Amino acid sequence: MGRAHSTAWLNTAKFFDLPREPVMSGVAARDAMGVAAFARRYGWGRSTTDWRDLLADPSIDLIDVATPNHVHAEQSIAALEAGKHVACEKPLAGTLADAKAMRDAARKAARKGVKTFVWFNYRRCPAVAYARELVAAGRLGRIFHVRAAYLQDWGGPETPLLWRFNSAEAGSGAHGDLNAHIIDMARFITGEEIIEVAGAIEHTFITQRPLLSGADRTKGGIRSRGATKRARTSAARPATGRSTVDDCVLFLARMSGGAVASFEATRLATGNQNRNRIEINGEHGSILFDFERMNELQWWDHQLPVAERGWSRIMCTTPGAHPYVDAYWPPAHGLGYEHGFISQAADIVKVLGGVAPVAPLADFEDAYRTQCVLEAAVESARKRRPVAVGQD
Repeated sequence: MGRAHSTAWLNTAKFFDLPREPVMSGVAARDAMGVAAFARRYGWGRSTTDWRDLLADPSIDLIDVATPNHVHAEQSIAALEAGKHVACEKPLAGTLADAKAMRDAARKAARKGVKTFVWFNYRRCPAVAYARELVAAGRLGRIFHVRAAYLQDWGGPETPLLWRFNSAEAGSGAHGDLNAHIIDMARFITGEEIIEVAGAIEHTFITQRPLLSGADRTKGGIRSRGATKRARTSAARPATGRSTVDDCVLFLARMSGGAVASFEATRLATGNQNRNRIEINGEHGSILFDFERMNELQWWDHQLPVAERGWSRIMCTTPGAHPYVDAYWPPAHGLGYEHGFISQAADIVKVLGGVAPVAPLADFEDAYRTQCVLEAAVESARKRRPVAVGQD
């Protein structure tokens, strides 16, 4: 995620007119040579192996946390206590206890004007933000169904034991990584909360994975699939270690407005590379979004005459008509994955400069609600019963 966030900060002022100019002061990571090279490539002013150095720098206003989930709480809370605004990767934390501590720290810091943000970047996709506008305008009417799935296929048996497969570091597998996104999207688009998980399945298909050697194990991106630097017990057989996270989690839920919902996250849906998909069915219409066709929103208008009804494609790339597009290219020229991060960086800077964001941003309070749903789904799967979503 460091590349995605860095690209965003490097380019956001080139696309958006902002109330303040982002300055990329410094970046921290564990490997001194690696982080120095990263800083040079992505435009950071300096690099360090101690993230606390950045907290001590009075010229820095915002700390961007893009580290493994188990250190989100320590780093974010320390930054808030140092008076820094914080933008943290999702999920908010690896555990509900850590997420609650972060939320509480954010509440305390907010009394001093310190703000928090969470990188639910798919909110910044023009088609998703426009879907929210359609729902808010009543175009779907009463919501009956939310049907969401985030399907990837990079986590097969050959994928090595990255930190993402270690519960002590990641907290969970596909659930926290992918379900977090579609839970947030469902809440964001509909404006409703998930109040109960009615039932769930949590499953790990690949229990043993090839071990990586040394520092390679800290690489957590999906581009690491098929990595070759593996520890070996012999020339023929690589050493393996136990995966301690889920490969997939599916759950059914009830929403505060009366809708019912289904969610599925997996890294083993062969043929689905990044199919972040949500369909919402209402009394007056339906919408369907699939990130593998991220510039499009499928729309069914049920108020048309019967003979004219059918799924239509909205190309969400028209400046002046679709959120965020004014900052980028002419109609149908297409946006990419990186533009969601660029747009989020712009909205963060706008908020810090006293300007309203194009679409609402998740803060720690908001992201904690998503974390509560994640926790309820795991509890439902393990206890095999419905679980109310608590938000104490």
